[in-house]
Parts: sequence; C-alpha cells; structure tokens
Amino acid sequence: EVQLVESGGGMVQAGGSLRLSCAASGFISDDYAIGWFRQAPGKEREGVGCISRTDLNTYYTDSVKGRFTISSDNAKNTVYLQMNSLKPEDTAVYYCAADRLYYYCSAYRVQKRLFDSWGQGTQVTVSS
Repeated sequence: EVQLVESGGGMVQAGGSLRLSCAASGFISDDYAIGWFRQAPGKEREGVGCISRTDLNTYYTDSVKGRFTISSDNAKNTVYLQMNSLKPEDTAVYYCAADRLYYYCSAYRVQKRLFDSWGQGTQVTVSS
C-alpha cells in the first residue's frame, strides 16, 4: 500500500523558514513524481510544485519561485520542501502527493491536481 507522510510543519514568523518532509513507502516502482500542494481555509487546494524522482526535474508555481525549493533524497524515499522568506499568505495545510502515471513532473498535472496518492497534510502558520 502506497503511503505518504508529511512532517515539519509548525508556526513561524514572517521572513522565517521551514522544511517539510514527505516520506514515501509502498511504491512498487521508483519512477514517480511528488507534488506539493497547499490549502488555506476557505480556499481551493493549489499546487506549489513538484519533483520527478526519475530525472529530478522541478516545477514551481509563480507565487513561490525563488523562495521554495523541492529536493529529493531517493535513497531515503523522502522529498523535501524548503520554504524560505515565508509570508502570512503561505499559511495553509501542506500536502504531498504522488503521480505514478506521469513521473516527469508536469506543471499541467500539478495545476490540475492529477495525483493519485495523498498524504494527510501538515499545518504551516506564518504570523506577521
């Protein structure tokens, strides 16, 4: 059974940093992409970015470019979301998800949330 577990959320002041982790298990193949998403209260879930475990290609939505970095430690089956220069508008529950159908990190698939396995989420709160 595929399982994704996020960790690392918390509360931080504006301008601070957090690193989220997404630990993956139960995958038959090592070829898949991991996406990061977030959902603020009263808003739709939005894509933050993704990384391909196959070629380590990444994609970021415009609002986080230059501030967030996604990386993968394939040996540990863990993907990270390093978040710097955090803003109050980054406050949300952050989710990681796996795309086993197309594993080259597609902006389209992030925007359409075409991922098949999801974690339970971790809360990130940025105070002003």
